Amino acid sequence: MATLSTPTAPDAVVPRGLPESALELARTVLIHGPLSRSELAGRVGLSTASLTRLSKPLLDAGVLVEGELVADGSVGRPVRLLDVHASVQNFVGIKVTGSAVLGALTDLRARDLATDELAFSGDSVEAVVDAIAELVERLRGNGSGVLTAVGISIGGNVDAHGVVLRAPFLGWRHVPLRRLLEERLGLPVAVENDVIALAAAEQWFGAGRTAANFAVLTIGAGVGYGIAINNRVVRTRDAGLGLGGHYPLDPNGPLCKEGHRGCSTGMLTIPSICAQVSAALGRPVDYEEVLALAADGNPVAAAVVDSAARALGRMIAAAANLAMVNTVVLAGEGIGMFAQVESIVQAALAADRDPEADPVELVVTPAAFDEWARGAAAIAIQQQAFAG
Repeated sequence: MATLSTPTAPDAVVPRGLPESALELARTVLIHGPLSRSELAGRVGLSTASLTRLSKPLLDAGVLVEGELVADGSVGRPVRLLDVHASVQNFVGIKVTGSAVLGALTDLRARDLATDELAFSGDSVEAVVDAIAELVERLRGNGSGVLTAVGISIGGNVDAHGVVLRAPFLGWRHVPLRRLLEERLGLPVAVENDVIALAAAEQWFGAGRTAANFAVLTIGAGVGYGIAINNRVVRTRDAGLGLGGHYPLDPNGPLCKEGHRGCSTGMLTIPSICAQVSAALGRPVDYEEVLALAADGNPVAAAVVDSAARALGRMIAAAANLAMVNTVVLAGEGIGMFAQVESIVQAALAADRDPEADPVELVVTPAAFDEWARGAAAIAIQQQAFAG
């Protein structure tokens, strides 16, 4: 990769009054760069002259930077690749759970620079806002760039104004979280459902860089589902209601708390898997022990994990079949089982697919809470980076 030159303007601030075509140019380099000028012109549909005109103020401001001369694989002179100076802007992403806030400081491409977490007591709005504010302060000094914005992801239903309409883990309804945090932090704040935020991170910085259409499935405390079509993450009023959480997967499976037999919540979530094995063994076991027991051949744990693997394969197939996508991203703290049961998942996926259908590419993200925080940062980047 080309070595980038130092930006000519230390703050790399986007000049005011740029046309949307120039901002789109910068966003394209952010997502797909580094790019040669010919590649960039092709992606944004501009002539060479228009590209030169629109990129000049971005280059002068240090928003875009040029690399060293490199061969582009064709006959002719070497070219200079254009890229963004990713470290000049920092973002904080925070995932809110029922008892803690988990944060990541990232650069402009949502790459982690530092992570931290902070527990809070109770479920009051004040306690959560205080914890978020403290965590932002703890993280902001770990980067070299200017802290531009903060993103918050939460397991619940969030409207376009950053109002948390419902967050079951906290018992919240109609909490104006974005307004409260912007008043407290003095920074732009984006608030989004946690699965939608993960899908946004994949759209710009993951699977979406090569796949215009993809689905995201998360398993952990619950089951989440998000989707991107034609390079856009689908956002509706129903996002965050957990509509994929009770999809029927096994008529002989365990009951969930809502009384549904063999639904995705009953088959795939960490609490349900642990409860099944704990009941059979007569003692409490956590998720890591369940996976270890299954790997060691414990018949009870192996049966539960294998059933979950088959259910996951069926869930992936349903997402691919109904949404007609061929890329599915698997995420969440419960996805750690995939590595040891991949063959079972793949067999169940194949069984529920037409044999002539295109193969489904599975993209497995790390089973870590850091990924949720990174997703929160991504929504802040999308809203604030190169915005008009």
